[in-house]
Amino acid sequence: MFGKRGNEGFGKAGGAIAPPPPAPAAAAPVASSPSILVEPARENQRQQVTPPPLQAPQRKRPVRTDEYYDTKQQVFSALIDTIDLSQLSKLDGESAREEIRDIVNDIITIKNFAMSISEQEELLEDICNDVLGYGPLEPLLARDDIADIMVNGAGQTFIEVGGKTIESEVRFRDNAQLLSICQRIVSQVGRRVDESSPICDARLPDGSRVNVIAPPLSIDGPALTIRKFKKDKLTLDQLVRFGAITPEGATVLQIIGRVRCNVIISGGTGSGKTTLLNCLTNYIDRDERVITCEDTAELQLQQPHVVRLETRPPNIEGEGEITMRDLVKNCLRMRPERIIVGEVRGPEVFDLLQAMNTGHDGSMGTIHANTPRECLSRIESMIAMGGFTLPAKTVREIISTSVDVIIQAARLRDGSRRITQITEVIGMEGDVIITQDLMRYEIEGEDAGGRLIGRHMSTGVGKPHFWDRARYFNEEKRLAAALDAMEAKTKD
Repeated sequence: MFGKRGNEGFGKAGGAIAPPPPAPAAAAPVASSPSILVEPARENQRQQVTPPPLQAPQRKRPVRTDEYYDTKQQVFSALIDTIDLSQLSKLDGESAREEIRDIVNDIITIKNFAMSISEQEELLEDICNDVLGYGPLEPLLARDDIADIMVNGAGQTFIEVGGKTIESEVRFRDNAQLLSICQRIVSQVGRRVDESSPICDARLPDGSRVNVIAPPLSIDGPALTIRKFKKDKLTLDQLVRFGAITPEGATVLQIIGRVRCNVIISGGTGSGKTTLLNCLTNYIDRDERVITCEDTAELQLQQPHVVRLETRPPNIEGEGEITMRDLVKNCLRMRPERIIVGEVRGPEVFDLLQAMNTGHDGSMGTIHANTPRECLSRIESMIAMGGFTLPAKTVREIISTSVDVIIQAARLRDGSRRITQITEVIGMEGDVIITQDLMRYEIEGEDAGGRLIGRHMSTGVGKPHFWDRARYFNEEKRLAAALDAMEAKTKD
């Protein structure tokens, strides 16, 4: 029927046909405000957050009927019988889409399906997305204003835009299609998700983090959660423009990253910890050897000398697991100058502290905690989880001599993200770890639109504890100027 395609290398393939690796969506992202923070209007040094600008209207997707899916299935089956997907996978994304569109148009004409031009375009786009990408997810992945995609079974999809969660019109044909897309995503990083292994973490080619939990654990169908990464990586300068931190606070953070302070970034889920960690790593000297350890590789360092390590789950027999602690212990043998742990969750924190305390200054990690004090308590708890039988005072001494700075990030109730504290770890007094805040964010109220109003304030502590380290790197003048300016604005 479509013999002409065979002459071009697209004749019917023999044997089983496997879908090709997904290609990146060619659609341009919708212009929008950055998804991590909301840009403020300032008055008297106070940060009044304005609502995010309206997004460009999205094309309303029609409700899919059983008749539509039946037509699509017939066209899709004819396409599979006609095209050689192994040859298709050798083409770039745009060329492959054109080939598929040509064949699908021929199929629709020959089978005489009664379809309007708009319906035919919708069908063409859906089939291209199914073959080359992630099906109904493609329109959402193409948008750069979306921070999270949350699929709760085939019939319900939510997205986070501008700090707010809204329901999307995207739907899947059924749970089988959704599970197939989930399996396609995780297979790219050598992982699997099915009834025998129903929980999986993975990543997309752009580094976006993916979590899948499938039946029988997820009762109403597969649950897919995607933490999207912006195509244009945020910098500290941009965080200043969006109100997450003041220019003086950003200068202090730059110096902290530059002078090899050991840093823990603390915060809740979705508070911007990974984004902030990426920003800080921009100030690492380019001649330093950096090793990253992550459960799912999502850090994107720009330095030339970076080694990226990723954990591995056990196989179906329960063997072959490589834990975060295995990675941290091994990277100590790889001559690192800095160790970056994407997320500290368990006993690997002890190995990270040991590394911080034995010549790997400037190491960094993130941890889930709501305050710097709670962060220290969680580190203690994680060490206890590892079965270490050290006295509590000894554990706290290790923490106080290893960690220099805790940076607290928060997602506020209006959806905005803020760096709420920069806290130094000073040392011990008796059995207690002593800390001091260099800066904190204070909420002063809210505007008529429900947006929070607040400002970053200096605590006026004078010279920070890492002053000598800043002087060693010839940064003490810049640090003094930033702290003085911060204090002057607070007095105003």
